[in-house]
Amino acid sequence: MSDFARDGYSIVEGLLDAATVQRLKARVESEAPVGAGRGGVRNLLDVAEMRDLTASAAVRALVEPILGPDARVVRGILFDKTSQANWKVPWHQDCTIAVMKRVDAPGYGPWSVKAGVVHVQPPTTVLEEMVSMRIHLDDCPEENGALRVASGSHVMGKIPEGRVGEVVAERQVVVCAVKAGGVLMMRPLLVHGSASAEMPGHRRVLHFDFAVGKLGKGLRWAADCGGDSE
Repeated sequence: MSDFARDGYSIVEGLLDAATVQRLKARVESEAPVGAGRGGVRNLLDVAEMRDLTASAAVRALVEPILGPDARVVRGILFDKTSQANWKVPWHQDCTIAVMKRVDAPGYGPWSVKAGVVHVQPPTTVLEEMVSMRIHLDDCPEENGALRVASGSHVMGKIPEGRVGEVVAERQVVVCAVKAGGVLMMRPLLVHGSASAEMPGHRRVLHFDFAVGKLGKGLRWAADCGGDSE
């Protein structure tokens, strides 16, 4: 926990056994068929099996020591780099959440709509009380587009886009290679990115965000209506 607080990330291998990984791969295939050329699927919490996964004892055992017993899942996305969808992700922070509907409130904005869901940048305090869990369904070494993080950058709050490169240059950059069944835990405000896969195969990652409490000010998480949030 002390390392996570300092670095903003942690890798946990072997969260899921091989049989569970294979079952989830089959479920993911029904959502994003091989060869469809799609790099991801939003609104993953619409799938009952994914909601069950986020409520499992294994997942809660990683989330609750960070956020406490009131933590709840508020977003689910599938990422998959393949030869048909092989992209580079520039250095950035995850600063957007998904809400049930637009309610203009101090500190919230700008607004957008993704996959039919309303999104907004909340105050930094909201993001600081969140944690992201990236469950890997395939081995993800560096050459397969593993995530890179700027260690400790999560403590800097929201970083202006023009300063992100400076922050990366000042921090230790770590390649988060994770094996199938393993997990990368990270703070949304941790500066991160990834290169295109040099040897693109599947790199299926189930990305779930967890938060504590309600948003207030008339705003509600999109997950409150059975949808997704980011």
